[in-house]
Amino acid sequence: MGKMKKIYISLLVIFAVIIFSALVLMKPSPETDEEVAKCIGENSVLYVQLGCHACKTQEELFGDNYKQLNVVDCYFDRETCLEKGIEATPTWIIGEKRYEGTQTMEQLKELAGC
Repeated sequence: MGKMKKIYISLLVIFAVIIFSALVLMKPSPETDEEVAKCIGENSVLYVQLGCHACKTQEELFGDNYKQLNVVDCYFDRETCLEKGIEATPTWIIGEKRYEGTQTMEQLKELAGC
């Protein structure tokens, strides 16, 4: 294989990687329907903490509709979290049950009865 052919193939591979990366990064994150977010918010409390990466992941699942949730930030409202026995974030309290860690939308809809 000639030197120029190798260079062209290398450039083609680099270009393909750049295009693929741009498409992945520009892909919009899934956003939860507003009515579903309201239903989950009315039937649960989400405990988060400033600086929690898993909490940010959970927030991104809801997109702009995150504001529909009933959220307590344990960094700012430490007393409430201590009273509720929150030891990890994110923690969802739905009904009388506690669910630690990031939950999928399907899990939350089922647990909250939405």
